[in-house]
Amino acid sequence: MTGHLTTMSDVYSFGVVLLELLTGKRCMDKIRPRREHCLVEWARPLLKNPRKLDIIMDPRLEGQYSVQGAKITTMLAYQCLSHNPKSRPTMGLVVKTLEPLLEMNDIPSHFVYVVPKDGEKKEYVNQVKERKSRDGNRDRHNNLHRRLVNDTDSPGFHR
Repeated sequence: MTGHLTTMSDVYSFGVVLLELLTGKRCMDKIRPRREHCLVEWARPLLKNPRKLDIIMDPRLEGQYSVQGAKITTMLAYQCLSHNPKSRPTMGLVVKTLEPLLEMNDIPSHFVYVVPKDGEKKEYVNQVKERKSRDGNRDRHNNLHRRLVNDTDSPGFHR
């Protein structure tokens, strides 16, 4: 807003990136309803309330993420997007907050599997699976995330 680039403006920018990752939406999008054109202005009030997590999260993730990790990440994004630069965390604190999320294993044990077919619409098949190891859950989550990020036909994702 001031036109000056500082480490705290970098933190704000990182908060925008976190928000884009959480929501699957672009930071500015005139196609969305008028009150949602600016992602930060739409999401900021929702970020501070953990009960609004379902509104924030990208529905294409289909619930396959650590809920506790998402709550921590939304609170971190909220802090990074503070209007007051002095209230924003340092990037060191951001890293310290995000690192433990790699070890979280509270990903749900059921999932919706997306089967892409050449020349056809994607079919969505519900499969309920019991997973015994957290590595299996993490692998499944990472594969789903990879598919979503590489799906260039999906609105909201851009490279």
